[in-house]
Amino acid sequence: MVYLVIRIRGIVNIPNWAEKTLENLNLRKKFNATLVTENNQTLGMLRKVKDIVAWKSVDEFLIKELLEKRGRKKGFHPLKNSNLPSNYKSIDDLANAIHRNNISLSELEDLKPWFALNPPKGGFKRKTKTQYTQKGILGENNELIDLVRRMI
Repeated sequence: MVYLVIRIRGIVNIPNWAEKTLENLNLRKKFNATLVTENNQTLGMLRKVKDIVAWKSVDEFLIKELLEKRGRKKGFHPLKNSNLPSNYKSIDDLANAIHRNNISLSELEDLKPWFALNPPKGGFKRKTKTQYTQKGILGENNELIDLVRRMI
């Protein structure tokens, strides 16, 4: 399984320890998203920065959509079937491999390990400064998939 992690808060007034954790997650800017494997280490990192990011486990259809629409190679060239890494014939194969934890985004050469998203169309429907359990969007968010579709 794979977590989709989105940085919701900006870069101002973030403690140094949280900035290091976000850098390890490849989330350096606001509205950047990345895919990380679902294990105890990454879950600990996510819980450490739960006041800055939102996350949810995703299926391979959303991974495919992110790769098609927001996947970028070096030089910010769009990711297409013709310029995929050599082991993969289509974006479907790459999305399936990422979903099954065979490979991670950071292991792929020439591919950016993050996705630059837009602010959501129609705005945020919940508070951006509180946890999901307190009527916000931060932390482990069950409604993150709808939000991501509006951000792509």
